[in-house]
Amino acid sequence: MNNLLQISPIVAERFPNYHGLVLLASDLTNGPSDERSTALLRDAETHARHMFATSPVATHPHVLAWQDAYRAFGMKPKKTMNSAEALITRVVKGGELPTINRLADAYNAVSVRFVVPCGGEDLDHVVGAVTLKVADGTEPFETNKDGLPFIDHPVPGEVVWADEAGVTCRAWNWRQGTRTRLTEDTTRAYFLFDALPPMTFEDLERAGDELTAMLKTLSPGCRIERLHLGQSTRE
Repeated sequence: MNNLLQISPIVAERFPNYHGLVLLASDLTNGPSDERSTALLRDAETHARHMFATSPVATHPHVLAWQDAYRAFGMKPKKTMNSAEALITRVVKGGELPTINRLADAYNAVSVRFVVPCGGEDLDHVVGAVTLKVADGTEPFETNKDGLPFIDHPVPGEVVWADEAGVTCRAWNWRQGTRTRLTEDTTRAYFLFDALPPMTFEDLERAGDELTAMLKTLSPGCRIERLHLGQSTRE
């Protein structure tokens, strides 16, 4: 499992300050959103509204870092916001965080509270190693369009997470695919936090601690292993 997630040499060279945190979870029990997971989302919404009461989401230092990274691989950050920015923007505009299932609700709540992109993937649907790579544009990306299954493709040069069957998340942490998303039947998963300076190692660890506590509350008996990617040492 230690080699489950990898960073391609090209991405490592272009983004040497990237650091990621992975929580590998087994013996999970998921299910529909409930009062507990919905409360996590509502608490995260309150936190976000206070945090951004007097400043735009787009001016947060970690959001700015991801906007620069997106521009570096040819994406327009106003059109393709990273997942954390998109969720927080939805909240500060008066919306609510969507309820999906207990585990997805938990990682979205942590993503909003810590302003860090976070996603979860079902390990039983991941094929081989998952690599952060530069796409050539031929890789399949399973998603939905107009309510129906649809096979899309990344833009050549786009930084994506991809396993041996195709893209699992487009534009690094913009949009997850449907093939590996968490479902109510998920029992094994990995949860990935993506970070760039100025988010520190310690900040990332605190986000991981928060999600770990939530997972153990929502899914008693689960086992969690922690891995680091990229620049993962304290400086």
